[in-house]
Amino acid sequence: MPFIELDTNLPANRVPAGLEKRLCATTAAILNKPDDRVIITVSPGMTMMLGGSTEPCVQLTETSVGVVGAAEENRGHNACFFEFLTKELGLNQDRIVIRFHPVDLWQIGKKETVMTFL
Repeated sequence: MPFIELDTNLPANRVPAGLEKRLCATTAAILNKPDDRVIITVSPGMTMMLGGSTEPCVQLTETSVGVVGAAEENRGHNACFFEFLTKELGLNQDRIVIRFHPVDLWQIGKKETVMTFL
């Protein structure tokens, strides 16, 4: 169950319509997961600074069980997400940061329990 959180200081009117749907499909393809298991949050208009500048920027956080952690794996994910974000948002790569967070099944709650027991 991948969780993708995209924070940006771009105003909502500069975030392309349907971005969350395309990001969901892209995430599913990158992580080889069904898209009905991907959770996407897009938060435009955030107060953000990257590299000492408040110019338009993005922070994408990928949190998932089993597909985040190894450097080589993350490197591949990173390249795909960067390609998607630069194309969709028109930002230079130096204005994008991606963070990877592996989690265990017991750290995700669903249906009055944790994923370990589902």
